[in-house]
Amino acid sequence: MAVTVTQLVAFLTVVRRGSVTAAADELVVTQPSVSAAINALERELGTTLMERSGRNLRPTAAGRAYVSYATNVLGLLEQGARAAREASGDARTSLRIGAVMTAGEYLVAPLLRMFREANPELEITLHVGNREDVFQRLVDHEVDVAITGRIPEELGLQGRQFLPNEFVMITAPGDPLAKGRPVAVQELMGRPWLMREPGSGTRVLSEEFLAAHELHPKVLTLGSNGAIKQAVGLGLGVALQSRCAVQLELQLGVLGTIRVRGGLPRRAWYVVHSGVGPVRREVSDFVDFACSRAAQHALARTLAPAA
Repeated sequence: MAVTVTQLVAFLTVVRRGSVTAAADELVVTQPSVSAAINALERELGTTLMERSGRNLRPTAAGRAYVSYATNVLGLLEQGARAAREASGDARTSLRIGAVMTAGEYLVAPLLRMFREANPELEITLHVGNREDVFQRLVDHEVDVAITGRIPEELGLQGRQFLPNEFVMITAPGDPLAKGRPVAVQELMGRPWLMREPGSGTRVLSEEFLAAHELHPKVLTLGSNGAIKQAVGLGLGVALQSRCAVQLELQLGVLGTIRVRGGLPRRAWYVVHSGVGPVRREVSDFVDFACSRAAQHALARTLAPAA
């Protein structure tokens, strides 16, 4: 089968951009060359991969099935090229780490400090984004390993749980419900809820919690943990947040918590990598480190409440 890298790149770019014109602009090639690459790929596969949807193109059922294979082929080729350059000494050994927003802001720094001390030769880069973004980068082989929450089963990722992720319901410190007594979920019926943007794992958890209790509050969407904490502190509503994201504000008394009768969802932090292709030694080293007692002690010191 004479499938080429050019054909795969053209196909995936059209899928992502939705048109031959946009794909050609991104790839800095002519529109006919993009069309020719996709037509040649379809001939090789013996099926139609793209179809017109109004003024745009979208993948057919065959195209959607083929996307993950094309993505993995390109990702593994790039990963193999990196490994070859590093082995030859033509490039520094690197590790690309991804982290969801909360982990990137509150967990990664103590992990990186210890890991870099043990691996000073590594060139480490960190990408922080929401859950949807980080998982997509793992699937696309744009990051080697990531710190995330729950792992979608359908993405072909592998992960190990390394730390509990406790959630608390935060509110303004003067809130009458923040007095320590357990509060029935129904007492929150009229409260506005502050949530992260779509694609955030914290938002998914909040939406699942509300649906499970048949609550339909007014929702205010804010794009960061910091914005949510500030808005909650000013009395604009309540929010579910990972305790590690609000520990300092709780210690200082600028936020309060509401104890919900029946408890709140419990989650865990995972260290995750692609399940496709060889696992680089640097990735397995980082996974083992994140799950080690040394890492647990470092994180415990960082997250422990002040005496």
